[in-house]
Amino acid sequence: MFIAATCTLAELNDASPAGALMEQCRRALWGSFKIWNAATIGGNLCLALPAAPMAALAVALDATCEIWCPDGSNRQVDAQDFILDAQKTCLAPGEILRGLHVPAHALAARYAFRQASLTEEGRSATLVIGRNDAPGLALTITAATRRPLHIRFAIVPDASTLHHAIEKEVAAHGGWFDDKHGAPDWRRHMTLRLAAQITLELAAS
Repeated sequence: MFIAATCTLAELNDASPAGALMEQCRRALWGSFKIWNAATIGGNLCLALPAAPMAALAVALDATCEIWCPDGSNRQVDAQDFILDAQKTCLAPGEILRGLHVPAHALAARYAFRQASLTEEGRSATLVIGRNDAPGLALTITAATRRPLHIRFAIVPDASTLHHAIEKEVAAHGGWFDDKHGAPDWRRHMTLRLAAQITLELAAS
């Protein structure tokens, strides 16, 4: 499946069998229907804000970013490598994000979604997506981290293994994010809690 970078959030909802996850990610970007009809998938990714829900969606779906280069060629980059840091992408001067290629296996998978904010309609302080990769699990974390992180487990982890893997991955990529939308220790606590909930939900399925 191909999702153009110019696809709006409103258009995305009906785009695929993974529509429920797409709807949850769309609603994580708080705004009116006017914003959803104007904001694009590519714009959300290229802003590279830690709370960008479309970045979390792209990573969770194992998407590949197609990038147009100034010399007329194009290159492919895994979605998890597109955002390098807060407000920093892998795009070189003159390059344009054309869209996302999503593999069929990701569209057919079972997902669990959790998100937390300091206020009811505030910007995400943590956003966690789990995917059932039986017998294992794939976990995507953003908003609480400087860039989207993707962690794979060969088998469903116990609580200790889950927490250790998350802490190790976050530490390797700049630590827990800190801004007015949530302190690092609170983001850490909520991320570990939501990840544990997701793990139990998908294991039960």
